[in-house]
Amino acid sequence: MIEEYNFGEILIDGKKYDRDIEVRWTGEILPWQKKESHLIDLEDVKRAIDQNPGTIVIGTGESGQVKVTEEAEKEIKQKGIKLIIDLTEQAIRTFNILKEDSLEEEGVQEKVIGLFHLTC
Repeated sequence: MIEEYNFGEILIDGKKYDRDIEVRWTGEILPWQKKESHLIDLEDVKRAIDQNPGTIVIGTGESGQVKVTEEAEKEIKQKGIKLIIDLTEQAIRTFNILKEDSLEEEGVQEKVIGLFHLTC
């Protein structure tokens, strides 16, 4: 699904995006705007949590400058959602693997949402 990531842009199904995005297991791609550029708070992940996915994968930028608040982490985990936080490049790999493996191994796609910061 996600074909390529370079600083500031991501290629998904042949289309380039140059802003932070939310990618859902359904293939839906939404803009993802955070309140603060280098901080992910509960409000920033609420829409993803409300989808009740099995996993949320957060990409914290090329060098990991973005931080996830304890409040956001706690809420995700309290809802029984697995949380993976990594540099955006690795987070994208993880998202793709989770999306592919769930189809191949179980025949049922895992509900996974990726929240990707594309710069720093």
